[in-house]
Amino acid sequence: MENGQPLCVVQIAGLIARRIVCKIQAGDRVIRGQRFGLICFGSRLDVYLPTDIKLKVAVGDKVQAGTSILGQLND
Repeated sequence: MENGQPLCVVQIAGLIARRIVCKIQAGDRVIRGQRFGLICFGSRLDVYLPTDIKLKVAVGDKVQAGTSILGQLND
């Protein structure tokens, strides 16, 4: 989407990982498929999406970074 829409993600390191690499700052623009960081040894990523998004996944689905489509933004 050319005009963009703000989204929020939170990288959460677990007890074992304890190391997060993040290459962007709050307010930076990112493009579809852009890698912005990683959590060493796994853990969790929370993604907060707008309420009007059309979801493409359901509770319990397994998703994979960079390949799974979580939802479609309305133009």
